[in-house]
Order: sequence, then structure tokens, then C-alpha cells
Amino acid sequence: MKKTSLSLLIAFLGVNLSVNAQTAVTIDVNTANAKTVISKDIYGHFSEHLGRCIYDGFWVDPALNVPKKDRIRLDIVDALKKIKVPNLRWPGGCFADEYHWRDGIGPREQRPKMVNTNWGGVVEDNSFGTHEFLELCALLECEPYIAGNVGSGTVEEMAKWVEYLNFDGISPMANLRKENGREKPWKVAFWGVGNESWGCGGNMTPEYYADLYKRYATYARDYPGAPLKKIVSGANSWDLNWTEVLMKNIPIRDMWGVSLHYYTLPTGNWSKKGSATVFDEKEYFQTMKNGLAMDSLVRKHSEVMDKYDPQKKVALVVDEWGVWTDVEPGTNPGFLYQQNSMRDALIAGATLNIFNNHAERVKVASLAQTVNVLQALILTEKEKMLLTPTYHVFDLYKVHMDAKLIPLNFKSPDYVVDGDKIPAVNASASIDSNGVVHITLVNLDPKKKISINTALNGLKWSGVTGRIVTSPKFNDYNSFDNPNKIVAAQFKGAKKNGNQLRAELPPLSVVELTLK
Repeated sequence: MKKTSLSLLIAFLGVNLSVNAQTAVTIDVNTANAKTVISKDIYGHFSEHLGRCIYDGFWVDPALNVPKKDRIRLDIVDALKKIKVPNLRWPGGCFADEYHWRDGIGPREQRPKMVNTNWGGVVEDNSFGTHEFLELCALLECEPYIAGNVGSGTVEEMAKWVEYLNFDGISPMANLRKENGREKPWKVAFWGVGNESWGCGGNMTPEYYADLYKRYATYARDYPGAPLKKIVSGANSWDLNWTEVLMKNIPIRDMWGVSLHYYTLPTGNWSKKGSATVFDEKEYFQTMKNGLAMDSLVRKHSEVMDKYDPQKKVALVVDEWGVWTDVEPGTNPGFLYQQNSMRDALIAGATLNIFNNHAERVKVASLAQTVNVLQALILTEKEKMLLTPTYHVFDLYKVHMDAKLIPLNFKSPDYVVDGDKIPAVNASASIDSNGVVHITLVNLDPKKKISINTALNGLKWSGVTGRIVTSPKFNDYNSFDNPNKIVAAQFKGAKKNGNQLRAELPPLSVVELTLK
């Protein structure tokens, strides 16, 4: 399809079910402005040695009766391949800055055990290490993203890890890799230089960390055919000064990206974050409001970065995000196991729309975490496995990967609770290499339908298909007794009427529309 000028007129009609009032909202879009590519790496994930993410998640007991390669659980691999996971961040998280990579190579029976002091005080047997992680990434057909140890490690330790993974020649580390069964290097590109260096990664000042980063980055070498994408350990949520100091003190040429971490707490209170499934509309509303703050957060950190990097050479890497609730009753508080409801799916859809709309700066993101931890895509219970509502949202949104962003400009109807309000609708759109337009829309309102009337001037299209993730209640979730309560389904609420697209978004819904 020729990328001619396209004017999209999208009218959102907020329907008041009691008095049948309507509010029209107009969006003007022109595909001539679709120039920024939405990096597929925005749809990345994060897997830490934490709780049952690695052990009893990806890496299972040999006796467990599930398909596996070595001890890698293949039904999980197949599920993640379906949503085209682009990258996987490992080994942490806070665990990264107490992890010494040489403990996790060589014969497994000879690997030393350690205590995971950050997460539950359990024994880490190091049976899942560098080779196992990179085998997992090969099975997933995704890019590995490794977080190096700055907090308790050394410059030499990280330098040798890079050499072990990336050098194709004769050297002590390359020879050691070959002795351990891997002839050719993996050529890992994404490298995080520390993690949360303002907190569990060393409780550093930004000035101290910036100097330390430059030392580590100097000795993390670009070997032939294996240039590194070095990612600076960036700010905790609203700490703009941390970003300012890093951008000011570290030369642009010495960093590929700067990270940002932000978690959506339902209550906004770290000491009592709120239940994953037991909450009322007021807490639901507050969760949505806290989640939508990601847009302002990305804007403010991007503004700081723009002062020093107006050409946007440095990526903003949101490599920890998601909903963080209290753990499920009766589970180890250090394992961070939580259920995943329709509320989580809506946060996922809204956040991915935000990242898409900031694609000029946000190039990588990592949902925390992939299996059995925080806002997981997958939950397991021995042989059983279920896909969470969040998983199904990622399945819908994969159409945006490496497509060009179509900027949207509109004012949403309000969703109001106790006099406070947030936008009821958020959206993003893209056009792929075949000229197919994809629009993803989220209706956060738990009671009102949102009607869409879209005029597609200048676009030749023959029809629309759609998919939806929705449920009647915001605290509905998939359980092992009812694993398919919330799934992605065909959306029948959209149709072509002349050259107009008409659709109706149910309450509590994430919808993807494809125009061909």
C-alpha cells in the first residue's frame, strides 16, 4: 500500500448509560508523519534469580513431567515465542550486583552454592548460569540483555565476562568458553553496567556512579563483530537529578542507553501496596492513575536527556516496569509472587501505548517479570501453566514491532471517581512495512462503552479485523482451575461503513484493530 497522506478522523463518543449522553472527540492523523520506528525491543522482558522465575519457572526439576530441553521448560518457551519476545534481561535486578558469573559456568556439580540475600535468603545453586541463559535465549530466538555486577564486582570481572561471551580468538576467556563446550562466541550486544546503583546496586551518588561507569565502560570492549550497547544504570522513577548528572558527566559516545525504573503501586504505598485481586473501584482508579504517570515520567526524563542529546542518540531504556502488589497470602514474601488480573492487562496496554508514542526516545523496555514474579506473563504450578491477561495484551500488541508510529492527537473522555479524573481512553497506532495500519485502544472506564466513528480519507482499505482482551470485572483473573477466563478473542465490534471505520469499545477493554 502506498504511504500517501492519510487523514484519520476518530470520534470517541463517551456514552453515559443512564442518560445516554455522548461526547465527541476528534483525532487527526497523517501517515506522512509516520517516520519514527517503534523498536521491537520495547516489548522486552525481565527474568531475575528471584522466587520462582528461573528455578521452578524456566528451569525445572528434571523429574517434572513437562516437555523440556535439558531443564528448560518448553511450554513456556513456546508461549513466549508466540508473542515474539524480542529480548530478555538477566540475571537481575538486585541479584545482578551480587552475582559472580564464573560461579555459573563449568560442570554443574562443581559450581559453588550461594545465598540469595536479596530475595528470600534461599540457596542459589548456580545450575542456571551463562550457558543456560544463552541457550534459553536461543530457544526463544531473542536477544540476551545482560546486567553486569558493579555493586560487588570488579572492572576485571565484567571485562572478562564480555571477553568470554564475545571474543572469537585466542585468549584466556575465549579458551575457557571453548573448554566449557561453546566454540563460537555469542556476541551479546545489550549490556547493563550495574543495576539500581542508587539503591540495592550500591547506594551510590549519581556523581560517584557516573565516574565508576566510565571505568567499567572503558574495559567492556567492542570485539570484532560484537559492538556493545552499553546501558547506564539510570534513575529511580522521579529522580530527574540522577538523569541530569549522568547525561552531563558521561560522554554521549560512551553510552547507548540510560535506564529508568518505575513500578505501579495500587495504593502508592511501598509498605502496603494492595492486593492483586481484592480491591474496589477507588483502588482500581488509583492504580490506573499511578500507571498513567508513566507518560509524564518518560516526558520529564526525555526533556533532561534532550538538553545534552538533542539528536536522541541515547536511548531511554525502561527496563523495569509493571504493577507491584502485595504477595499472595501464604507465599514467601521474598518471592514476589502475585496474581494477574484484568487491571494488570489494562496497565500493560496503556503502558505499551505510552512507550509506542515515545518511540523517538524509548528504544528498550522490560516488563517485570516473565514467570511467577510481579506482573508475570506466565504462572506455573508444578505441571500446570497458565497465561495471564497481561500475556494476551502482549499478543495483541506485537503488530507494532518495528512498524512506524502514526502520531495521534486527541482529548479523551474523562473517567471520574470521587471528583478525581483520568483519561478513559488511550491509544497508539502504526503502519507496518506492508502498509497495514494497526490501532490499539484501551478503555479504562469500568462502566461506559466508548463508541468510535473513524473517517479514513485517502486510505484504500477493504476491511477491518480486530482482537480484544476484556472481562466484566476489573479484578477478574485466570486461575489454575479456570485458566482461560480472560483470553484474547476476536473483536466483532468494528466494521467498515463506506470509507469509515465504526467500532464500540466495551468497558475494561484492550482492543487491536487491523486495517487492510
